Amino acid sequence: QVQLVESGGGLVQPGGSLRLSCAASGSIFSIYVMGWYRQAPGKERELVARIVRSGSIQYTDSVKGRFTISRDNAKNTVYLQMNSLKPEDTAVYYCTGGTGWGPPNYWGQGTQVTVSS
Repeated sequence: QVQLVESGGGLVQPGGSLRLSCAASGSIFSIYVMGWYRQAPGKERELVARIVRSGSIQYTDSVKGRFTISRDNAKNTVYLQMNSLKPEDTAVYYCTGGTGWGPPNYWGQGTQVTVSS
């Protein structure tokens, strides 16, 4: 099993920045890809960004140029640097881990990000 613990959410004004962190523990050797999903009220959960062990990265179009995902394999931690935040970025953000490129196998508990003036 793998445990994922997120931190770093909160309230920020439009145009501001936040950095999310996710620490993985347990059977981490099985994790091939780590990522972030989000779910806004009344909307379906969507992929935000994901990064594989080798460093390949995928972003959803709406965050390209504003968000940066990174991974510290030594610390078993993945980060999401979010800049130029918009009200539409408001959502619960979930850290995920997967053994392949398909749907995640593991989910964190989620952290709330609210972008509002």
